[in-house]
Amino acid sequence: MLIKSGFLLAAVFFFSSPGYGQGNIVERSDWVQYFEQFAAKGTIVVVDERGTYPRNWVFDHSRALKRFSPASTYKIPHTLFALDAGVVQDEFQVFQWDGANRDYKLHNQNQDLRSAMKYSTAWVYEQLAKKIGKKRSQRYLMEIDYGNKDAYTSSGNYWVDGNLAISAYEQIDFLKKVYNEQLPFSTEHHGIVKHIMLVEQGDDWRLCAKTGWEGRYGWWVGWVEWPTGPVFFALNIDTPNRKEDLYKREAIVRVVLQSLYALPSE
Repeated sequence: MLIKSGFLLAAVFFFSSPGYGQGNIVERSDWVQYFEQFAAKGTIVVVDERGTYPRNWVFDHSRALKRFSPASTYKIPHTLFALDAGVVQDEFQVFQWDGANRDYKLHNQNQDLRSAMKYSTAWVYEQLAKKIGKKRSQRYLMEIDYGNKDAYTSSGNYWVDGNLAISAYEQIDFLKKVYNEQLPFSTEHHGIVKHIMLVEQGDDWRLCAKTGWEGRYGWWVGWVEWPTGPVFFALNIDTPNRKEDLYKREAIVRVVLQSLYALPSE
């Protein structure tokens, strides 16, 4: 079935995908213009819950079903694990910089959970992972049904270099559980994670999000909270030009959300 909106066509289909459930999804083929604007290849899923009935949109349904390494988007569940395990007390606890000079200057200083989330400070979460332990991390993944729930890695960090993978649809499902505090963690810990995910806010809206980058592809996932309800999003794009492509993650999401009046125009 085709729906005509102005001069734009969008295909509507019923689907079932791992971790996301079932629903009427509108394939927004017209959103190709936003990916072409930034010379990017990828997918974005948007779920708008501001009305009585949620509206679900996707660009490139096939890619939205495909699982990728979560990379630094994993800092969202990882923070919940660390708080629940008691290896970090709150967002104010200071992690002492080890003095090693890393490529990103903002990593070369003391950190807390807020800065580690904002700047994707890998060394903080590597410390937390060691304290949580592999067995407990695997158990947490099973409990929250996160992606393929596989924390195995032969080397490197399992959320970047290992088997762990998640799809854009599953990212949305997970984000909704975080937002609605439906995961097996305390209200306090849910609140801390949502608080440190804050990117910007206006008089009546709040943008909470997290980037991720594996090297070959990148993420930007999160939600915009309005008085009438949240708008969730999960974008995944290829990054063949590596760091030169990273700005495209946020740029594409912003123009898509602005087209839906889900984010104010700059």
